[in-house]
Amino acid sequence: MARSIYITSAEGHTGKSTVALGVLSTLVRSTPRVAVFRPIARSTSERDYVLDMISSHATAGLPYDDCVGVTYDEVHADPDEALARIVERFKSVEARSDAVVVIGSDYTDVGSPTELSYNARIAANLGTPVLLVLGGRKGQDNNEMLGQSEPRSAAEMNFVAEIAASELRHEHAMLLAVTVNRADPDSLGDIHLAVERALHPLHTVPVWTIPEDRLLVAPSVASVMTAVEGRLIRGDAELLGREALNIVVAGMSMENVLPRLLEGSIIVTPGDRPEVLLAVIMANASATFPTLSGVILNGGFELSESVTSLLDGVDSPLPVILTSLGTYDTALRITNTRGRLAADSPGKFDNALALFEQHVDTRVLVDALQVHASSVVTPIMFAYGIFERARIANKHIVLPEGSDDRILRAASTLIKRAVVRLTILGNPEEVRRRAAALGLDIEGAEVIDPTTSELLPEFAREYTLLRAHKGMTVEKALDILTDVSYFGTMMVHLGLADGMVSGAAHTTAHTIRPSFEIIKTEPEVSIVSSVFLMALADRVLVYGDCAVNPDPTADQLADIAISSAATAAQFGIEPRVAMLSYSTGESGSGADVEKVREATRIVRERRPDLLVEGPIQYDAAADAAVAAAKMPGSPVAGRATVFIFPDLNTGNNTYKAVQRSANAVAVGPVLQGLRKPVNDLSRGALVQDILNTVAITAIQADSGE
Repeated sequence: MARSIYITSAEGHTGKSTVALGVLSTLVRSTPRVAVFRPIARSTSERDYVLDMISSHATAGLPYDDCVGVTYDEVHADPDEALARIVERFKSVEARSDAVVVIGSDYTDVGSPTELSYNARIAANLGTPVLLVLGGRKGQDNNEMLGQSEPRSAAEMNFVAEIAASELRHEHAMLLAVTVNRADPDSLGDIHLAVERALHPLHTVPVWTIPEDRLLVAPSVASVMTAVEGRLIRGDAELLGREALNIVVAGMSMENVLPRLLEGSIIVTPGDRPEVLLAVIMANASATFPTLSGVILNGGFELSESVTSLLDGVDSPLPVILTSLGTYDTALRITNTRGRLAADSPGKFDNALALFEQHVDTRVLVDALQVHASSVVTPIMFAYGIFERARIANKHIVLPEGSDDRILRAASTLIKRAVVRLTILGNPEEVRRRAAALGLDIEGAEVIDPTTSELLPEFAREYTLLRAHKGMTVEKALDILTDVSYFGTMMVHLGLADGMVSGAAHTTAHTIRPSFEIIKTEPEVSIVSSVFLMALADRVLVYGDCAVNPDPTADQLADIAISSAATAAQFGIEPRVAMLSYSTGESGSGADVEKVREATRIVRERRPDLLVEGPIQYDAAADAAVAAAKMPGSPVAGRATVFIFPDLNTGNNTYKAVQRSANAVAVGPVLQGLRKPVNDLSRGALVQDILNTVAITAIQADSGE
């Protein structure tokens, strides 16, 4: 898996792209394939100048279009859908790289006050640690000139750092390091200490301070020319890449202009003042005056033939630009022009890299990236992970409810993403007509009508053998097997499908009863049970049983715990099992507590390798502070990942309470204990629920082989 780093800032104009260039340069030295990814760009029709510039130094060789997530418009229209798209496109880049530099969004006129929060949310969902760039300038005020502004004090930087770190923490983003860019050169030490104080004690991360460099923030003459809507009428076009460090409005006489000339100045003068133009050109050529960056002739006045002839004889390389704007508008546009690393001279790259290497300990940065692994698992990360595993497994899933639009929509998505191979049950003509009416493509799925299928006689004979002890006959079996749930279950039983997902239009009993009769339970499992995979903001927990068994016995509860631990392991969750009750340890008594205590004993006896604790209350199982008081030293208390509820009433209400109050994504119910996977959907299932359940079923099928 590629290493990655997410570079974001708390506001605009922090020089984030400069830091990104430094990080990229650092990584390409020791990493073969380094990619750049831009989660949010301004447009897909026009190339993002930051991505264009930085990706030209990347080494993964990926096309530009592959390295863009979404646009601002897509984020504003549907932030959640945009986030899912960003994750999908990032994972594609990550799969083809050894390291990825992710460059967060810019703070533009289409941004919002919550932009840092959204960037933090993206970082958390990508599982990518954050390099936070803080701006050392009061850049959000309207007091800038040519990218330069008043520096922030150490106290102001302390406040900015505290607020930004809080935003990251709220969205569960992992802070890797902080860089204060464009810091006051005279206060680097004080600023460093102030930011460190703002981060402690919750964050102990490297803090680096990079001083302001006027050449990096100043715009080029080419950028100024664009800003004033001008055109080059004289001079060397190659000099348009030079930085404009100052502006001099030359409305006075020649002798009063000359003392005001400064190094790297842009001179603004009316086009009908040729004597000022001539004086400025001569001063630029003189060794006794500063070297200038260019001249802007405003007012739209063309040079006369005589002046042009004179200038031809001088042959000055100083760029002379003509604009039709007035003096005030010209000066205003120039002062508001900002430097862009992408559009400016190559010298900016050298300055940026030199500053980065001088003030950032790149060895610490590389070491942090190499050893850093995200422990956060967000719902989107979890969903992407199970989809990837299902795609690799390449299993065949049967969906019995072809008359349900949600099933058809899910099927279309599954086919497009190549997650699984599908069979849909229903009248082929009706199913395909309905899909076409919905604008869905399900051509990749097989559609079977159980009432007319040539498989029906074989299925009936098999079912008769399985249920002979119940007096089953072929004639009865033929009738029973026309039911889509029975037909689909028989496909799984006979290996014509690897798993089944149903329940969107049928009851739980209708979905799983055929499984009890046909597929049956694992040899060492006495009961079919269920779990919900609860995807919280930063981790995934397993809740069981919340859907099937109303009041399990101690033996059954032990079975549920063991099955749930196995399910957790299937999905990469280290099982630490909490047997829940209304008391912890030896503090309580009563029939309900004794049942849980006995179940815990049985689990330990049957699976001494499992980490299990019980009876234990939910808070002691989930919260480390409570665990330290109620059950100190327990390897499960405060760290539980598998929560086993004593009865259906408790489990069902708890999962729904957590789902609603914590905004968790509840994936399931996932049935466990069957020899082959069959999973039940809620009749209120959303398309995403169906997608998740199908992917989980495919993983179960793959794990069971």
